[in-house]
Amino acid sequence: MFGLGRKTEMVDAEQALAGRGERPWSLGEHVVLHTPVVTDEVPEGHEVAVFGLGCFWGAEEIYWQLPGVWSTSVGYAGGHTPNPTYEEVCSGRTGHTEAIRVVFDPSVVPYADLVKRFFEVHDPTQGMRQGNDVGTQYRSAIYWTTPEQEQTARELTKIYGDELARRGLGAITTEVRPASETPYFYAEDVHQQYLAKHVNGYRCHANTGVKFPKTT
Repeated sequence: MFGLGRKTEMVDAEQALAGRGERPWSLGEHVVLHTPVVTDEVPEGHEVAVFGLGCFWGAEEIYWQLPGVWSTSVGYAGGHTPNPTYEEVCSGRTGHTEAIRVVFDPSVVPYADLVKRFFEVHDPTQGMRQGNDVGTQYRSAIYWTTPEQEQTARELTKIYGDELARRGLGAITTEVRPASETPYFYAEDVHQQYLAKHVNGYRCHANTGVKFPKTT
């Protein structure tokens, strides 16, 4: 058994759950933005950003409120098991982190602004947890989709890391990887826009309290 004591240890690909070849659930319209949830075909002039910042319910809510964001979804990234279920991800045996996928117009909201918001609204120093949420599924991650996004993500990670160090806080543990190495799998419909459907639902409030420093 993959017990609770090992939920903070990454599972090897050979030990991961087998998963399934196709997504066993259908997804419809975004209940807030009224755009498609499944956005494999991205509108012209738009980009995709993928982040892991703890429980994906609250993370998605933060991003769908930003001007320039066309659609958001919640899913699973960074792991081994194809098309996992929520229960499988929670077991720690898929290697995924809870993630959000953001389709945005960079002429309205630059990718850098999404990354800065990412660092401000969670604690990127906690490793395999966010607050009381413990496990590999809660690890901090940025999965870039273009070389320009990678450069921005790494530059801003260093800037924020330096600011945290200046304040005597911990080192950033955020995983920065190409999205092409870690397929994003859409989560079940019940989790999509969860906090629009359940306004008093759970929100993780872990963060450092440190605003992103002004850059020139």
